[in-house]
Amino acid sequence: MGLQSTNPATEEVLACFDEFTPAQIEQALAEAAATFPAWRRCTFAERGELMRRAAAYLRVYCHRFARLITLEMGKPIAQAEAEIEKCAWNCDFYAQHAERFLADQPVRTNARSSYVAFEPLGVILAVMPWNFPFWQVFRFAAPTLMAGNTAVLKHASNVPQCALAIEEVFQGAGFPPGAFRTLLVSAGAVEPIIADPRVRAVTLTGSTGAGARIGELAGRYLKKSVLELGGSDPFIVLEDADLQAAAELGVQARFKNTGQSCSAAKRFIVVEAVADEFERRFVQAAAKLQMGDPLLRQTQLGPLARPDLRDQLERQVQTSVAQGARLVLGGRRLDGRGYFFAPTVLSEVTRGIPVWQEETFGPVAALARVSDTDEAIALANASLFGLGASLWTADWKRGQRLARQIEAGSVFVNGVVASDPRLPFGGLKASGHGRELGEFGIREFVNLKTIWIGPSGGQQVPRPSSE
Repeated sequence: MGLQSTNPATEEVLACFDEFTPAQIEQALAEAAATFPAWRRCTFAERGELMRRAAAYLRVYCHRFARLITLEMGKPIAQAEAEIEKCAWNCDFYAQHAERFLADQPVRTNARSSYVAFEPLGVILAVMPWNFPFWQVFRFAAPTLMAGNTAVLKHASNVPQCALAIEEVFQGAGFPPGAFRTLLVSAGAVEPIIADPRVRAVTLTGSTGAGARIGELAGRYLKKSVLELGGSDPFIVLEDADLQAAAELGVQARFKNTGQSCSAAKRFIVVEAVADEFERRFVQAAAKLQMGDPLLRQTQLGPLARPDLRDQLERQVQTSVAQGARLVLGGRRLDGRGYFFAPTVLSEVTRGIPVWQEETFGPVAALARVSDTDEAIALANASLFGLGASLWTADWKRGQRLARQIEAGSVFVNGVVASDPRLPFGGLKASGHGRELGEFGIREFVNLKTIWIGPSGGQQVPRPSSE
């Protein structure tokens, strides 16, 4: 059994790869484990210099890597280039700030000295998705490597060329060979890798089902885990919102990356007083989106990454319409080659139907109406998910107050939810646990070690003593 790279815009098979044998997996894990002791002893300045070289390498070969993303999973080329630049930014960010984020933190006690030290764990396994094939990996890898860990990657099976190219970046930047290794393996090989005692923790970005499985395995083998899972983000439009800005940015929030994002806006909740006008503007903006060859710079919507994703989206739309949703725009797959699905808007959506209850991973927006703000917040929270949320109001103080009532890992007031190296990113409920990015993200895969130093003449027992 092998891994296949297929162009979703043409259905052409681009390349095939044999899966790693057990011996190849063992070699990669052995290299990562053997590299760790010396890598952890490197200074932040030494690790930072290599991370800056990785950022430079990404920028030098930006077009080649972006084209690879587009060919393997269909992202429009301009968006793919932006993804590579974001990866480079993340590398530069952690090269600059990792030492400060992980500096010892003194704690006043009755000891001569007491403090918390942040120390690397060892080999970290990343199980990553295809929808942002470079960014999802680099937002894990940059802080993990800067913290002094080594990393192994199990990437999505449909982006093997991207997986190998990411390993090339770190090798080209001069990292030790075992600092970052790509494993070309399918999902069935993951359990023994997690079980391996050399692997100290695991992080996954992916579906809720995959997260439940990885979380179960991490628990079974007593490994730390970070899970960034699915989402059904609410996009709340209140009666005093700037409707034109909300509609235009709402279309961007829903349809960027052809709607294939965990943190994309999916459930549009609009107060009745402005619902007609918002829907008109939103549909007008969505209808102007250009779908086509993702290698063309003017293309805004590409194909879905796989045929099964299109089949599932089509089922969700058809069932939702049968259950009472009103089809306003699109709602169908396109004829011809490629896994294309027209930008779709459903209105008069109610709780319980698929496009509201389930995560929709594609260019489909669901619009619902509510009577007031209280109902909007209640409907936003009535979800299994809790990744991100967007709230639109002219009164930013009101927005700030309401943001605290929304059950989500991120709430953006008058803006589109986006991951940012400077801010922690993650969710709650079925959207997972733990955080990536920012100061909190780099601390997920370190040992928070308490160090207590008493007087040299003898032992001093800390007070008060609880054990």
